[in-house]
Amino acid sequence: MIKTSAPTPPPPVDVLLKTVIDAVENLKAQDVVELDVRGKSSVCDYMVVVSGTSTRHVKSIADEVVKFAKQLDYQPLGVEGEQEAEWVLVDLGDVVVHVMLPRVREFYALERLWTVGDEPPRYGETDAEDAL
Repeated sequence: MIKTSAPTPPPPVDVLLKTVIDAVENLKAQDVVELDVRGKSSVCDYMVVVSGTSTRHVKSIADEVVKFAKQLDYQPLGVEGEQEAEWVLVDLGDVVVHVMLPRVREFYALERLWTVGDEPPRYGETDAEDAL
């Protein structure tokens, strides 16, 4: 008989979000913005958008997010863009993390895209802090 165990359930979204913020701040990510996309996206509840100063910095920040998630016994659902490292996406289920070079971030303007009709967030200000 083969024994299997149920996958570890994801941590609560507030714990996951705090873990992500701790991880990106640990590696000095710039312009950290948390976007509450509940009701706007069926993919996740929060997006965290940060900038890195170089492709190496972008990749290191994304790796740190993965490392911190694994410390919670949580395996990311996916990591995309590590090869080029201009924009690395870390999918943690309820929280999706976008780590980008500043020029890429400016071009795609995710903050404006996900805050249509809302006041766009300023760097350092967050919607998620109110929810926690």
